[in-house]
Amino acid sequence: MAQFTLEQKEGFTVIGLGTELKSHYTDYAGINQEKADFWQQVSQDGRLDYLKEIAANDYIFAVNEAVNNKMMHYAGVISDQSAPEEARVIEFPAGDYVVVKGEAETAEELNHTLTGIAFGQALPEAADYAYVGGPNTTVEMGRRNGLLYGEMWIPVVKK
Repeated sequence: MAQFTLEQKEGFTVIGLGTELKSHYTDYAGINQEKADFWQQVSQDGRLDYLKEIAANDYIFAVNEAVNNKMMHYAGVISDQSAPEEARVIEFPAGDYVVVKGEAETAEELNHTLTGIAFGQALPEAADYAYVGGPNTTVEMGRRNGLLYGEMWIPVVKK
């Protein structure tokens, strides 16, 4: 049984810098490698540091979203500053969210673990709710006891 909660969230906006994922949606190894390569690149080229500078809090968002029939993946933050030209403004709706909490040694491990639990266990167990698309996100919230902790947020609707 998955550890998850259903939470009401206010709508929020994430400013994201992203990449298109080219792997087939069932190629989890390929998708995970593309995401890892992307995070390494944004960490090295200064884009992640830029996002942290404009962030309204310390949270780092790893957002997945289908845009124009493309699978997109973004590094993002909540910010009240205007988005740079190459960024996407990602709107998360107000409403119910399946929330899975966890911790791991690395951001990549946290993302894999939370995504697996959320889509493999929590959503199937939340029988009265359905994920109908839209952006979902892993949120890195900080460190405690040497581990990175965070949550996966998936917007859902009551069936």
